[in-house]
Amino acid sequence: MLGTMFRQRMPSIYDMHACDHDALDITNAEQVGEVVLRLRPQVIVNCAAFARVDACETSRDLAFLVNGEGPGILARAAREAGAVLVHISTDYVFDGCKKQPYVEDDDTAPLSVYGLSKLRGEQAIRESGLERYFIVRTSWLYGPGGGNFVETIIRLAQEREELRIVADQIGCPTYTRDLVLAIYRLLDAPRRLDPVPGKSPYGTYHFSDDGQCSWFEFAEVIVALLRQHGSEPAVKRILPIRTEDYPLPAARPSWSVLSKAKYRQVTGARVSHWRESLKDYFEARFT
Repeated sequence: MLGTMFRQRMPSIYDMHACDHDALDITNAEQVGEVVLRLRPQVIVNCAAFARVDACETSRDLAFLVNGEGPGILARAAREAGAVLVHISTDYVFDGCKKQPYVEDDDTAPLSVYGLSKLRGEQAIRESGLERYFIVRTSWLYGPGGGNFVETIIRLAQEREELRIVADQIGCPTYTRDLVLAIYRLLDAPRRLDPVPGKSPYGTYHFSDDGQCSWFEFAEVIVALLRQHGSEPAVKRILPIRTEDYPLPAARPSWSVLSKAKYRQVTGARVSHWRESLKDYFEARFT
């Protein structure tokens, strides 16, 4: 899902080598080394992850291999090649107890195997000796080319008369288009900031679309936009429920809104509100 958007939105100054799992398994250090040595990239963007949150609970070893060890392998290869590494992480590294937008230096406390494995991936990058990296934490990602909450609600709204959606988990949806453009802006930041002493742009960033909502509110807006685009779904009622009413194997943070202050400061860029971006997604999807 994210890799597809990277290709679609690639600025003309880049030549991209897009590798699928067969071409580049990030858990295979030998293969990673061979591919990076052959391509000699200036930038490596890691869109690979074991992102099925509940499945991670029963596939712990695989989660830590892909999400934990893989980023470290990429970081060491990037260091050898002199490349910049971009790694995508998650709001699930936090426990949701803060109730104010999380900043990059806040203490982490994952509640799930997925969150723990993603945090281990961050640590592996920092321990690799690589200095030029961007770790970008994001949340509630959706976009074309993959399974996500928006597409799930669109499908369920067409199949069921009633939807019961969790209303006590608060975060922020993020359109893959916006995340990709944010990463390209971060990659441009060294050119503008490197000459300034003590102003290295590399490190950890938070990025999501602006604002916040519950999954319930998100679902309500999705169904409303579905109707605006000429569909008359089967759903008649969307009911708010508590997390405990819809138990899942993996615990989720109840509040995981991310602060974009650091990103704004470094890039000077505007961050789109999630409602605005969701409208854009529907326009693109139904046009």
